Amino acid sequence: MAQAQSGDRVKVHYTGRLADGTIFDTSRQRDPLEFTLGGGDILPGVEQAILGMTAGEAKSITIPAAQAYGPHQPERVLELERHHLPQGLHPEVGQHLHMQRQDGGTLEVVVTALTEGHVTLDANHPLAGHDLSFDLQLVEIL
Repeated sequence: MAQAQSGDRVKVHYTGRLADGTIFDTSRQRDPLEFTLGGGDILPGVEQAILGMTAGEAKSITIPAAQAYGPHQPERVLELERHHLPQGLHPEVGQHLHMQRQDGGTLEVVVTALTEGHVTLDANHPLAGHDLSFDLQLVEIL
């Protein structure tokens, strides 16, 4: 039976969990994720786990935070005075916003706290600082 190799196009069902068991994403209620192994489209640890698997095979892995989205970086948490926000914007905790960087690119941030005069924005990836566990099933090698 063929084993998944770098360069193969594959279809994978997955369920991602945090250390406390909370599911942060799953493909189980939709089509499997389709990607090319070695293409850099998914976390390297997930790609490594799929290498050598055969169609129908399943496994569970854990990827340490440092090898997933990295540690939570306090310097990426910004506190802004509300008057710096666009007029008419009424931020709410948990809301995702896009900020324009000085180089013209955009940066996605999450509103994490609000006071009367300030808004706290977190530019870390939402999964930064978390060890991630994945249940993987290689559905098909295309």
